[in-house]
Amino acid sequence: MVAATSPAPHTESARQRALDRYHVLDSLPEAAYDDIVHLAATLCGTPSALITLIDHDRQWFKARTGIDVQQTQREVAICDHAIRAPDTLLEVADLRDDDRFAANPYVNGDAGEIRFYAGMPLVAPDGAAIGTVCVLDDAPRTLTDTQRTALQSLARVTMTLLEARARERALEHTAFVAEAAPATNAPEADDAGYLLALIELQDHAGTVECIGERTTEKLLLQLDAALEQALAGATGDAVTRSSGSGEYVAVLHGEAAADTLARLQAVIAQETGAQGLRFLSGTAHGRAGEPTGAVFLRADAALLDRRDAELR
Repeated sequence: MVAATSPAPHTESARQRALDRYHVLDSLPEAAYDDIVHLAATLCGTPSALITLIDHDRQWFKARTGIDVQQTQREVAICDHAIRAPDTLLEVADLRDDDRFAANPYVNGDAGEIRFYAGMPLVAPDGAAIGTVCVLDDAPRTLTDTQRTALQSLARVTMTLLEARARERALEHTAFVAEAAPATNAPEADDAGYLLALIELQDHAGTVECIGERTTEKLLLQLDAALEQALAGATGDAVTRSSGSGEYVAVLHGEAAADTLARLQAVIAQETGAQGLRFLSGTAHGRAGEPTGAVFLRADAALLDRRDAELR
């Protein structure tokens, strides 16, 4: 069954923004996603399965089995065709017989020999298709109705996991901000409020692949200590690293908050520059008594804007 191509319900920029909100690109492997691709391959009887995410100009694999590479160029991604019909499973019995894919280097070239593809789009709650759960084979074939249903179910499970992951991140950050931000009746409540900064390591997975997991974690632990030391003696200022990631959250007070943030960024550059680690930041100003969730969303939006600007 080959799905008919239909216009995406979102503009590309809106679709990309929907993907970026999950902060999952270039994240470290996670067992739950690995389980999904192994289950997809087993249920569909294929040697390969992927959880793919379609980024600006690449296709990145959150989980994979039977495939060695971590990503491909978007222009050769079969999944890029699948996300154009978000509600439809794209199944191609023989890719060489389909004009869209016959010349693809992964179908008929030096890069590999994929003959069969079936992929179900990963659809965010707002309707944006951000990637797929897909299965691949080196021989032509078709799925059974039961296998198609299983692949659709696994795509929904994957989105449930991504949603839960995003909620956990937001809850962890907002809880920290609520503890560190001034209360409505605090002495500092009438001053300049506070600055919330999200400072995120870019390409965490790529860094681990390049210098190793132990070295990366050692660098981040050293950075934890250096940032804490940089804030020593600062009344009310606080910084923490999000669980299992390379993302830092800082709550800085008073009129000198911007200068304090610059000092933290200088510490980050000093501690990690030699290894080529790259961080981006997003900030938002909050007032005493303002819901911390609203301040977090503004800072997160600023972080996504910064990432988008760098990729243009």
